Amino acid sequence: MRPEPMQTQPARALLAQPGPPRPERRIAAAGPLLRLAPDLTPGATLLDALGLPLRAAGLGGAVVHLEGGAFEPFAYVMPALSTDPAYAAYYSETFRPAGETRLERASATFGERDGAPFLHVHGIWTEADGQRRAGHLLPGEVVIRTPPRAQAWGTAGAAWRVLPDAETNFSLFTPVAGAAPPPEAACLLLKIQPNEELFAAVEGACANLGLRRARVRGLGSIVQPAFADGRVVPTDASEVLIREGCVREGPDGRPLAHLDIAVVDVAGRIHEGVLARGRNSVCITFELCLEVE
Repeated sequence: MRPEPMQTQPARALLAQPGPPRPERRIAAAGPLLRLAPDLTPGATLLDALGLPLRAAGLGGAVVHLEGGAFEPFAYVMPALSTDPAYAAYYSETFRPAGETRLERASATFGERDGAPFLHVHGIWTEADGQRRAGHLLPGEVVIRTPPRAQAWGTAGAAWRVLPDAETNFSLFTPVAGAAPPPEAACLLLKIQPNEELFAAVEGACANLGLRRARVRGLGSIVQPAFADGRVVPTDASEVLIREGCVREGPDGRPLAHLDIAVVDVAGRIHEGVLARGRNSVCITFELCLEVE
């Protein structure tokens, strides 16, 4: 009998970045967990409606889930391949659909830029023409008509701050630790650098901190996303939000992540499902909030 050929896992896709690799491939900061369910004000921009109450509650960094609601006006960009060698990937032109846009779901990172509240938002919605679309919302231009349901998980003991990232040539949300070590670290803000494998980074961060169970929430981008059912999205630029994510103790006692996502590609196609472990490289960044269980 001939031996069965060895099954080799396909190589994961990588995307060369314009700048030198950052020495720290995972940047993390932790603090006590705070949960909020802010009421959003009709007529306000999404940035003001979310940013002002979260800052008033003392949060320095958080992830926010939004469900339902409607917006008008609405503005967004989609992922795009870069025509400028200064960037590995970029954004499309800005789209401003006419009429009311109904939100399905969105994930937002909350922090600060230049000392003011700021949001990074990826979502899925249906426009007035009935088309379901997804991408990167412009929160300072999106105005609330019917408030979505909002849930926030974050901490006052650490912060997300927009800082220059020489590796990508973008300014990106980066975790910043508080002045003193937190007495309780139930919330972990985690930034993952380009070309790091997403599962390995999440599981490695949990292993380093001795975390065995956590909820994983956040957003980012992936190079050619690979799903557990064998689908691969052949696009280097993408916009991703985590629909459901967790870390549990694996059979060997080490952390084991499960990530269910929605992603839009450069053609505007939406792909959804469970990601394949070991196959997904971060494109520009990934911003995560881990709630320790």
